[in-house]
Amino acid sequence: MGRTWLASDTTQAIILSMAGPNKARYIMIGGFLGAGKTTAVGKLARQLTDRGLRVGLITNDQGSELVDTMTLRSQGFETAEILGGCFCCRFNSLIEASQQLSATTRPDVFIAEPVGSCTDLVATVTYPLRRLYGNDFTVAPVSVMVDPIRALRVLGVEKGGGFSEKVAYIYAKQLEEADLIVINKSDLLDASRLESLRKALAAKFPRTEVVAVSARQGTGLDAWFARLTTETQAARRTMEVDYDLYADGEALMGWLNCTVRLAATELFDADALLQQFAGEIQRRLQAQQAEIAHLKMTFSPDGTTLGHVAVVNLVRNDFVPELGMRLGEPVKGGELFINLRAEAAPDALAATVMESVPAVIARFPTLQAKLNHEEHFRPGRPQPTHRDNFAADATAASR
Repeated sequence: MGRTWLASDTTQAIILSMAGPNKARYIMIGGFLGAGKTTAVGKLARQLTDRGLRVGLITNDQGSELVDTMTLRSQGFETAEILGGCFCCRFNSLIEASQQLSATTRPDVFIAEPVGSCTDLVATVTYPLRRLYGNDFTVAPVSVMVDPIRALRVLGVEKGGGFSEKVAYIYAKQLEEADLIVINKSDLLDASRLESLRKALAAKFPRTEVVAVSARQGTGLDAWFARLTTETQAARRTMEVDYDLYADGEALMGWLNCTVRLAATELFDADALLQQFAGEIQRRLQAQQAEIAHLKMTFSPDGTTLGHVAVVNLVRNDFVPELGMRLGEPVKGGELFINLRAEAAPDALAATVMESVPAVIARFPTLQAKLNHEEHFRPGRPQPTHRDNFAADATAASR
């Protein structure tokens, strides 16, 4: 069990407990789309930075124009992007991103957030990292975060909108390979429902520890973060993965990224605009019976200062769009970034967003919109650069 941080800890003592001399610590926080990974990554990065440690963040996406990167950079963190594929398929790019961050900020800690629809990251990322770059990094236990409502439905504890069997396969495999399953947003459940989820996870994944936190509210974070910064990933045999089924599951997901330039001659409420955009997209996708995995939008006003952005999230069809970051004051223009992932055809997602933009813009006098970038696609078949069945330092370990 990791220790509790004390105000009297010195920076040197923290560094030694985390990584050892001349080694950086690599922390990977995974989980399905909409689990709240970016919020948790930002909270961990802030805690470590406040203790005098240098932190480098690495975000990951199948496409470009990533909202997560903008969100983390707006909080003042050095952040590198790996685009066009998951860490497993872009392992060399992951190393290059680490080296680029090392050249600029020399991080004591790297925090990596993988694509939310990817799995098999222990065999294809952390074990190869230990084997090839063990002199440079110590690897923390792999955390996989879950949205509690989504998890209750995928595990069959409660009824509600969900994904098809092949997409659910990816979800389950993410949990199977976790060193720590982290129930995020635990404040959404009462004690009885939280206990039901704990029992369901323990029954299906009996060798994996389950912890409950709320990244938004800060509940349970200190104990979890202490483990990530003091413990090392255990060595065990990796899980089996049906890559045909995995590829089929990813191919059912549609992805859309776009950037829209907004400008008006009169001041408008960008916070309200974001919520109305999210609500309009939600309404149209519900009519199509397309299950939303994650809709995330960021608005960056003209002449913005660091951290001055608005962010809205929608993680299920039947959830309310949440403003995680607010501007709190009217503006005349800026850039809107939209990342949408849903179990639907990419063309349908593109049409939904393109129809939603003018419908919402019309509600704001003098406001005009110009599309600057748009891409929609299905993820390609995963092709890992490496795949290790055992950790390099494993000694006849087995699951």
